[in-house]
Amino acid sequence: MADHVPFVVEEECIACGTCAEICPEVFTVNETLGFAQVINPGGAPEEKIQEAMDQCPVQCIHWADAME
Repeated sequence: MADHVPFVVEEECIACGTCAEICPEVFTVNETLGFAQVINPGGAPEEKIQEAMDQCPVQCIHWADAME
């Protein structure tokens, strides 16, 4: 189990889709709700998830401690 998992601050997300383009195994954009969501936190290597985080134009994706 990972030490940390990605999460999206929904209120800050602009639903641009960058994270889902870079890492569709982990992120999706919920068009109805108007923000990105984490669908599978362990679906890709940390480096790929971090790349999606780094490319987010509003920097609304962060790491959270994984629940045991």
